[in-house]
Amino acid sequence: MSTTSRITAAALAAAAGITALAGCGSSGSGGSADAKTVTLVSHDSFNASKTVLAAFEKETGYKVKVLRGGDAGKAVNQAILSKDNPQGDVFFGIDNTLLSRGLNAGIFTPYKAQGLDDVPADLQLDKDAHRVTPLDYGDICVNYDRAYFTEHQLAPPQTFDDLLKPQYKNLLVTENSATSSPGLAFQLGTIAAHGEAGWPDYWKKLKANGVEVVDSWEQAYNERFSGSAAGKGKGDKPLVVSYASSPPAEVMGKKPAPKEAPTGVATGTCFRQIEFGGLLKGAKNEKGGKALLDFLLSKKFQEDMPLQMFVNPARKDAKVPELFTHYGTAIDKPATLAPATITQNREQWIKQWSSLVLK
Repeated sequence: MSTTSRITAAALAAAAGITALAGCGSSGSGGSADAKTVTLVSHDSFNASKTVLAAFEKETGYKVKVLRGGDAGKAVNQAILSKDNPQGDVFFGIDNTLLSRGLNAGIFTPYKAQGLDDVPADLQLDKDAHRVTPLDYGDICVNYDRAYFTEHQLAPPQTFDDLLKPQYKNLLVTENSATSSPGLAFQLGTIAAHGEAGWPDYWKKLKANGVEVVDSWEQAYNERFSGSAAGKGKGDKPLVVSYASSPPAEVMGKKPAPKEAPTGVATGTCFRQIEFGGLLKGAKNEKGGKALLDFLLSKKFQEDMPLQMFVNPARKDAKVPELFTHYGTAIDKPATLAPATITQNREQWIKQWSSLVLK
């Protein structure tokens, strides 16, 4: 989802021979250079097929400039700080854990994008004002190393409560809520599951059961998780907080294709992230920004997203690649929290979590 603490889209694309988006800026300010340029501001994980972006440029006459601004939190903060002189025309990558922060800061101009009627209502968290447009979603879940659990003749955990059982002691690695988007999402999942009064006690028990905490997804997945192909099995933790789309990513590019992914998902440990785009208030090319938002919600772009950023398209009529349907796991009942609730409590929850778990 909306973070570089994810299986890096560019690396995955390279592994599969997919051409990553070219000609993009890395930082900057000042919005579009002229009326024929539209500037997209995003996090570092934004990616798109070169041919798909070229189709937009051919259809509209606009040239797209992409400014990547670090992870999602950093990119959102920068958009807020520069709202009086926005860096571009469209922002892509604010998710439901950060949404109220951007809305309360007033960084977006309302616009109802074409195709919104094909997006399920439960993804439209700003459906009355249309300040942001839902573009994709994904789920943060505990992943498990199938080989480890087969070898040890142990059933993998499936729920948050399972993780507290003695047979899973010292097996889980998660990310720091204060430094990692997946880590924060996992904490929010436990809050949704156990309530605002019950989650601290849950984490005390999880700590007592030997959970390991590291700073980033890359460290947790690639260094500590035993099921990571990138880590070549050097990690000793068979449970890791990652994404429901991580198993398909483990299979991508492998020949011959295996019958199943080497990793699985504990479906009762998932928290849903929804990612949005919006027209930045004060955009220098508002017309081009609206055209770009329409395109980001078009079937052409939506069907390109899964193998570029390993997310699910927001449009219900967009086809999902076989890699996702065959090796992925559909999360029917993910944990959720209202964006306003997250915004009101996020910093306090992180501080409380840090005091409980890191000391």
